[in-house]
Amino acid sequence: MTHRLDALHGVDTDALRAKYALERDKRLRSDGNEQYVEVSGDLSTFEVDHYAAQTIERDALNDKVDAVVVGGGFGGIMAAARLRQAGLRDVRIIEKGSRLGGTWYWNQYPGAQCDIESYVYLPLLEEVGILPSERYARAPEILEYAQAMASHFRVAESALTQTVVTEVTWNESDEYWTVRTNRDDSLRARFVVMCTGPLHRPKLPGVKGIEGFAGHSFHTSRWDYDYTGGNSLGGLSGLEGKKVAIIGTGATAIQIVPHVAASAEHLYVFQRTPSSVDLRNNAPTNREWARSLQPGWQRERIQNFNAHISGQPGPVNLVNDGWTDLMDKVIAIFRDDPKTAEGKSLEQIVELANLVKMQEIRHRVDNTVLNPSVAESLKPYYGLFCKRPTFNDEYLDTFNRANVTLVDTDGQGVDRISEGAVVAQGVSYDVDCIIYATGFEVGTTYERRSGFDVIGRDAQSLGAKWDEVGIRTLHGMHSHQFPNLFVISQFQGGWTANYTQLLEEAANHVGFIVKHMLSSGHSIIEADRNAEHEWAELIAANAVNGTGGIGGTNCTPGYYNNEGRPLDGPAYGAPYGFGSIAFFALMQQWRQSGEFDGVTFR
Repeated sequence: MTHRLDALHGVDTDALRAKYALERDKRLRSDGNEQYVEVSGDLSTFEVDHYAAQTIERDALNDKVDAVVVGGGFGGIMAAARLRQAGLRDVRIIEKGSRLGGTWYWNQYPGAQCDIESYVYLPLLEEVGILPSERYARAPEILEYAQAMASHFRVAESALTQTVVTEVTWNESDEYWTVRTNRDDSLRARFVVMCTGPLHRPKLPGVKGIEGFAGHSFHTSRWDYDYTGGNSLGGLSGLEGKKVAIIGTGATAIQIVPHVAASAEHLYVFQRTPSSVDLRNNAPTNREWARSLQPGWQRERIQNFNAHISGQPGPVNLVNDGWTDLMDKVIAIFRDDPKTAEGKSLEQIVELANLVKMQEIRHRVDNTVLNPSVAESLKPYYGLFCKRPTFNDEYLDTFNRANVTLVDTDGQGVDRISEGAVVAQGVSYDVDCIIYATGFEVGTTYERRSGFDVIGRDAQSLGAKWDEVGIRTLHGMHSHQFPNLFVISQFQGGWTANYTQLLEEAANHVGFIVKHMLSSGHSIIEADRNAEHEWAELIAANAVNGTGGIGGTNCTPGYYNNEGRPLDGPAYGAPYGFGSIAFFALMQQWRQSGEFDGVTFR
């Protein structure tokens, strides 16, 4: 049924639903995540760290420490900080990059910025005493802020960088973990906190011929500035006179395309699915606003943002950006168009608002891109949150340049790669360089993404356990037979678009538990078998769809919805189905009760 909204906003709901379904169906693939190949063997060069100025030489360590934190991104830094504040003295971060920073160490490509407001995204601003210079901070500033956080909480000096964990094993005899690394370290740790993160292991499309390309190629998360010249702010003089291919048009490509186009002789952008590209509207931090901030302002702003994107908006929208705009449209329909809202469920109103929002994004393409055919190919036909929304003020304009060609593959992707060209829909495009903007492994197994397995009590492998019965945790953090192990991840917990809020909540939770253990004289915490089973079944029973992600089978395929592929069994890896606000409240109640239901202390 077409609604009154048609006349008000030019939206034909029936036609758009049909168009969305058509675009989704043409992109469905039976291989799901198997369409990507692992960066290993002959492809291991795509994982080389181009940012390391030199190899850090040091002797192997055989320390005994209070805690090892695996991963030196925002999650690892916050976890280490809270552990120190809880009373642990010897806390050691292990990070494979040359500096702490995690995602923001690996993503130093040209144009890299946060896509969520800096005042919300950068964690612990009030504690650290720093305010970002822009509303949407750029990668160098974010990386420096990570260093500042680590220094502020005094967790940087003991960190081991350029170090890869290879094995984590529980020793029943002394109730300590042994953590081994590629630098021949053998650390004994009372606690281990896994902060390996979802966005660090690059993935490549399983396109025939990748290994045989004779030109230069690299992944955006390992940007090769020795070849391109310039830095993360642009100026890629090394690309002058070069024909360049960018494969992928997701959140990363949106940022790099304008910079590559400004320097290359010609740029070919190979697109399978267009991104939704909204205005960024970046601006310097307003000094007068900064002076007006009162203690607690960031926590309030973070919660306000999460409430808006979670469908629980308050009377004021503090952030007021492209992420929160959808709920403002929902409210406007109820307020300004009561005849349309009458008799409709909230779900139906949200769908109408989403259709209007996406129509606005498509109109922006028409108003920006001069070539009608190119403009049509750049229009996204799916719901706003089916894929991660993007925000950029230069991307669409770039397709008006004479040296830029959009190669739209109509949802099918690249055919193959030859020795000197990229082939799509039967046409060969000669190029000197291929840049893979194809993202990171998200849907693969946990041990594959982390790069090692965890061996717990009775020689139980964490990877084998989860492969056999599905992910089993309590609150997404503890697993039976793995004492004193904390896993910080997005599965079975409170997923939110502002990922650093999830990390901060989890770090606070770990710190609270460890502080309680120290004050109570406990040496061990372990999830009860029945409690983790019940939690896993609760997660699966309330998963929002059968793909285990946040984008359902009605969405165009992507990493949000397991590439559109329904799971073979229950969605044990899904986030908490009642939303992040409810999850964070549940964890707060669990801490405040003092009962510690579901875990055993010894």
